[in-house]
Amino acid sequence: MAKGNNQKLKLLYLAQIFSQETDEEHQLTLKEIADKLANYGVNADRKTLYLDFEELEHFGLDIEKEQRHRNTYYYLGERDFELPELKLLVDAVQSSRFITNKKSNQLIHKLESLVSRHQANQLHRQVVTTGRIKTMNESIYYAVDTLQEAIRLNQKVRFQYFQWNVKKEQSLRRNGAFYLISPWSLMWDNENYYLVGFDAGENLIKHFRVDKMLRVTRVAEPREGKEAFGAFDLPAYAQRHFGMFGGEVVKVTLEAENSMANILIDRFGKNIFIVPQGADHFRVTVSVAVSNQFFGWVMALGRGIRIVGPDAVVARMQAEIDRLRDQYQS
Repeated sequence: MAKGNNQKLKLLYLAQIFSQETDEEHQLTLKEIADKLANYGVNADRKTLYLDFEELEHFGLDIEKEQRHRNTYYYLGERDFELPELKLLVDAVQSSRFITNKKSNQLIHKLESLVSRHQANQLHRQVVTTGRIKTMNESIYYAVDTLQEAIRLNQKVRFQYFQWNVKKEQSLRRNGAFYLISPWSLMWDNENYYLVGFDAGENLIKHFRVDKMLRVTRVAEPREGKEAFGAFDLPAYAQRHFGMFGGEVVKVTLEAENSMANILIDRFGKNIFIVPQGADHFRVTVSVAVSNQFFGWVMALGRGIRIVGPDAVVARMQAEIDRLRDQYQS
């Protein structure tokens, strides 16, 4: 048999055929495999294919075979990712608010390459996400990479920060001046990606939405704030900041009906100390960044919960209630 033009690439094409064309439900006979190799300009006979399969298995591919009647069928068995795992990843990418539609489609297309073309059709999923709005900042994908690299290299970052105005335009904060921040962590909260870092100028730990950061670059200066982050608890930080809005961190005491325990544990974790108040209520004291978002969260839970201390926070809640009443008074 004459050799084909691409004979040196035989094992690579064979691995590609197994990866793209086969799975447990889509198997190929030796003749079908040989025909597909021929399409790549590679000739193969039965004897050499057996040896090739052994080489691929030695390399790590899980080549399986199944006997049906007189024919033997071959397919790629175990892969790095199982199909249900990839479905979860596709759902996560598709529903992530901070990833643009364009980048979502690119990432999903790459995930599809990890299974056969037949299984890839099952990854064309449409996740129903009520009220989900994708970010419009296409550079976030590269900003995250820059931030992670800065953290790895112990360097600062500089960037501009914007907000949307009524004209749907990006309005730069600080009149366009660059922020200089020591990045220490990236976190996911409230469907957004945040950078948590140290602002040496104000001697404060701050957080920034990554999709609102522009022109992110590394600065060849060592990070600051190591002492501030020495005992930093990132999950607790996220728990305290409702909607990641800032505010003075205060220990607030809440009194709630017993049915509210599930909600408070979901929000603040199982380590909260619950103190019974009679048969139907309990109290809990938690650290909270006091903001209008926190007050809104308490109001949304209805009659089953109220703030009982400290007095200054109760007074702020009462002032917020008065403001809302005045705002909506006819």
